[in-house]
Amino acid sequence: MENTYSGFAAVYDQLMDNTPYDEWTSYLAGVLKKYNIPDGLVAELGCGTGNITERLAALGYDMIGIDNSPEMLDIAQEKKAENNSSSLYLCQDMREFELYGTVRAVVSLCDSVNYITDEEDLLTVFKFANNYLDPEGLFIFDFNTLHYYRDTVGESTIAEARDDISFIWDNYFDEETELNELSLSLFLKEEASELYRRRDELHIQRAYTLEKIKELIEKAGLVFVDSFSAYTDDKPDDDTDRVLVIAKEHGKTL
Repeated sequence: MENTYSGFAAVYDQLMDNTPYDEWTSYLAGVLKKYNIPDGLVAELGCGTGNITERLAALGYDMIGIDNSPEMLDIAQEKKAENNSSSLYLCQDMREFELYGTVRAVVSLCDSVNYITDEEDLLTVFKFANNYLDPEGLFIFDFNTLHYYRDTVGESTIAEARDDISFIWDNYFDEETELNELSLSLFLKEEASELYRRRDELHIQRAYTLEKIKELIEKAGLVFVDSFSAYTDDKPDDDTDRVLVIAKEHGKTL
């Protein structure tokens, strides 16, 4: 079994082509502008192949993309070159990331937070975000809920066959540990051949409740601002699969 995203990186964008990145970016930009952040430095934690990073850069933000997968960042760098953007990509673990100074906002989408499976580690991520935010800067992130892992995808198998790529996704959620295991088998067609090469990966995520997220935000010194059923204007409820959270820095002076 390979490390998370080691083999997935090369086909990530192909398999995630139904993700509404344009809509998510528009929503995120709307939140930033609502809180008087129409431009400036923004860091994205868990940026992956740069889908959100490059879209925000195109809207005029000075972007820093952070991810711990070199393979994903290689693809992000290609997009940077194609877009002629000035995005800076850093290969760092979000549990110990370092910036050269403060930023106006830190964002983290696509349930990157759920990959932080230890509560104390997630608290550390929140503390780092708080540390690198400008005074009153925003920390905006989404996370998959307990309902999503337990009721929507729990104990499920998803398979899809395409011309060049096929996959089998086996999902298992342990209610006692609140950990979700996603066993992913990829079948990639070899060039100039009818043969397929198999790659296996294991993705582990933790389910968090909004109450726990609020608790960690407060412990990190951040202020909870609002939450929504992502990416809408609706408030989250027991049937919400993904929650978007807005928090802010307070107390820092220049």
